[in-house]
Amino acid sequence: MAYELIVLDLDGTLTNSQKEISPKTKEALFRIQKEGVRVVLASGRPTPGIMPLARELCLDKHGGYILSFNGGKIINIENGRLVYNAVIPKELIPEIYEASRQYGTGIVTYTDDKIVLGSDPDPYIEKEQEINKIPYWKPENFVEAIDFPVNKFLLTGEPERMESIVEKLKEQFGEDLNIFRSEPFFIEIMPPNIDKAYSLSKLLEQLHYSRKQMICCGDGFNDISMIRYAGLGVAMANAQPEVKAVADFITLSNDEDGIACVIEKFI
Repeated sequence: MAYELIVLDLDGTLTNSQKEISPKTKEALFRIQKEGVRVVLASGRPTPGIMPLARELCLDKHGGYILSFNGGKIINIENGRLVYNAVIPKELIPEIYEASRQYGTGIVTYTDDKIVLGSDPDPYIEKEQEINKIPYWKPENFVEAIDFPVNKFLLTGEPERMESIVEKLKEQFGEDLNIFRSEPFFIEIMPPNIDKAYSLSKLLEQLHYSRKQMICCGDGFNDISMIRYAGLGVAMANAQPEVKAVADFITLSNDEDGIACVIEKFI
């Protein structure tokens, strides 16, 4: 099977521990794009947090896409066209905010150019800001300030507390929302039925590709759905054990050019 599309998670997958794309990985991605293989960057990050890496890889010149908010939004980088956009029902926003206060977590959401804080910055919110390199804003009234479509809320807290909190949130919101841990210290709250695999299925429809023509690479809990869904599902050596368990292939770590290894072996 000739692979026409490679989908890459960012943190812990495409980028190394310094949050950079290594020269070897960059060269491999330039080569396959020139050969006609499309590259999709798929992350829980907001769109502006992904765009600098997309431009660094020249995805805008080779028909590439950004899948942000774990699948809540897909854009064509070449023309900025919105391919897919899922938002959280507005009536649930006050309830989500109150739940974060009840459980003592941090909470943020995102505009096109800012991280919007509903709590004081904790070390995990600061990490999110550092990763995305976009400023944050703390309005006087978080719920009232949200007059824009919300693709995702991020709750933050100590890893040992988040495991029980995520289960309580799932009980509270049931099927109205998609709730999961993307990192031990992050809980993501998304519109229902949204994950990376579902959104990629929408993109494949538009491109007239089969999922068998797609490679998906990742390391975190939020990558499991797309790794299962892909024609070739790849886990990084540094991936969570649950991710490795569903992968077809385990590549080298993100600090050992694991993505370049996948490209050399399969494309």
